[in-house]
Amino acid sequence: MSEDRTTEIAWNRRLWAIVNERFTDGAAEGMWRRPEMVWGLFSAPERELGVLGDVRGLDVLDLACGTAYVAAWLARAGARPVALDFSGEQLATARRLQARLGPGFPLVQGDAERVPLADGRFDLVVSEHGAAAWCDPERWLPEAARVLRPGGRLVFLTNSTLSTLCVPADGGVAGDRLLRGQREAHRVEWPGGGFEFHPSHGEWVRLLRGAGFVVEALHEMYAPADGLDHPFYEIVSQEWATRWPAEELWVATRR
Repeated sequence: MSEDRTTEIAWNRRLWAIVNERFTDGAAEGMWRRPEMVWGLFSAPERELGVLGDVRGLDVLDLACGTAYVAAWLARAGARPVALDFSGEQLATARRLQARLGPGFPLVQGDAERVPLADGRFDLVVSEHGAAAWCDPERWLPEAARVLRPGGRLVFLTNSTLSTLCVPADGGVAGDRLLRGQREAHRVEWPGGGFEFHPSHGEWVRLLRGAGFVVEALHEMYAPADGLDHPFYEIVSQEWATRWPAEELWVATRR
């Protein structure tokens, strides 16, 4: 790994320590207690999207899991999850809630660009606003393919390409004008110190195919008409996201 990328990961790790202290630690219990799985900023129900299918008995990796609420939902649905994240602070939150609420599953500190788990261990890799934005796709996609069994699936949620083009350089929510070029969005440095990756649709397809995946679906995610702005993630407003897709949910199968 290059020295520059090592520095970027260290910046992102420090940023997530701050985000967890201010926001995600306090929000985590509510997410762990949710009775069903939802996706993204506006809590789109998995029962309506149906991208995961029946997970009972599946070995699942929650990649860049944050506070691991997705893994908790999957465990309650009958899966055998492992939750991995590079943030010790977020994993500490997950351990506290797991001890209090259950269910039990492994929590692993590690980098999604260098997953410390065996080849072909999983049937499904899930990442909800995790690896796709915060990790280099040329590194994390091959790792996701490596840990999947042939025919295993990758399902990941990330910011929409359009929202990334419309968020101001100094932060805040997306507006109604393009503020950066498509190529500039591939790697974005935010003023708070975070480094993100937002490939175009064509890049995603190329990178997924190059890592050994077949793209099955791309779901463009909008806010519901009666939705509310997210309480702390400043990416898009509910009003914006009723007009344009706020997020993209990709589904791919390992060849």
